[in-house]
Amino acid sequence: MKRINKLPALLLLVLLTGFVLPAHAVGDVPAEADKKGSVDVKEIIFGHIGDAYEWHITTIDKTPLSIPLPIIVYSKQTGWHAFLSSRLQANGSYEGLSIAPAGSRYEGKVVEHDAAGNEVRPWDISITKVTFALLINSLLVVALILGVARWYRRHPQGSAAPGGFIGFMEMFIMMIYDDVIKSCVGENYRKFAPYLLTVFFFIFTGNLMGLIPFFPGGANVTGNIAVTMVLAVCTFLTVNLFGTKTYWKEIFWPDVPWWLKVPIPMMPFIEFFGVFTKPFALMIRLFANMLSGHMSMLVLTSLIFLTAGMGAALNGTMTVISVLFNIFMNLLEVLIAFIQAYVFTMLSAVFIGLAQEKSAGKEKVSIKNQ
Repeated sequence: MKRINKLPALLLLVLLTGFVLPAHAVGDVPAEADKKGSVDVKEIIFGHIGDAYEWHITTIDKTPLSIPLPIIVYSKQTGWHAFLSSRLQANGSYEGLSIAPAGSRYEGKVVEHDAAGNEVRPWDISITKVTFALLINSLLVVALILGVARWYRRHPQGSAAPGGFIGFMEMFIMMIYDDVIKSCVGENYRKFAPYLLTVFFFIFTGNLMGLIPFFPGGANVTGNIAVTMVLAVCTFLTVNLFGTKTYWKEIFWPDVPWWLKVPIPMMPFIEFFGVFTKPFALMIRLFANMLSGHMSMLVLTSLIFLTAGMGAALNGTMTVISVLFNIFMNLLEVLIAFIQAYVFTMLSAVFIGLAQEKSAGKEKVSIKNQ
């Protein structure tokens, strides 16, 4: 396999991205029965797909087992605060900070109160559940890729083909490298291969980890719009910072009839608007598909508890149906995890390739040189 440099460095860049994501928590407490004994399905669903200041693992004898995460906030009134979220869980408030209750404007988020008693939101850079999951997923991707790279450093080019996990990873890497990056980007594909390979494995790993129902899996990373927004912004910057003069000329002065450009620049406006709609589509596509998959499985699971008081026959039937559909949905989500990573990488490669367009004169020169 051809050596692809700079990939570990870009993987570390994605790792550092997890530290700066402004992931604001919305609560992730374990689902409990209400006063009537019924299950709060809304709490189950949004408690799983939402962010939180702790990582809830399970509940043993009505005692929640959670991993407290660091809360790091800056208050204009009292300065910096750094402590574990367990302080707030135990005392209700700590150092003048507390978690906003249900129904509040900042429900589930760290707030403080001003002199008038109003809730004020401090600047929050806490390591929340989604951020912590990003770090775990990034470390896993780094470990996998560096493990493959170490095998190739120990085996000179031309040696026997690798087998087992190394061979599986080579198949994946070369499939994306040859079938997606090389064919979509064009002659400058080597320049953008590290970024695109990083994006693919980061999304694919995050999607798979989200399907694991226990720690360190289960976090809905790619179903968080802040994460998909950062990925889309990275593609947006890659496309436009490395775009050629021909690319920008086609945006501001495309080859269309003059009356579509003057006196009203209709086509330049449409082309310029498309610069922003492309990354927006990437963001929404990945976010919506992964979020809907998690929500559908949670709804199917909740059917068991919703029918618990409707008789043994109905509840038993719905339990069997729910389990069978969940097995099917989990298998389908594994396929979707790959498809969404593949589609995001392919569309990013297509957008980058379109931005690498050259003028007709330069293309003729390159053909003669070949």
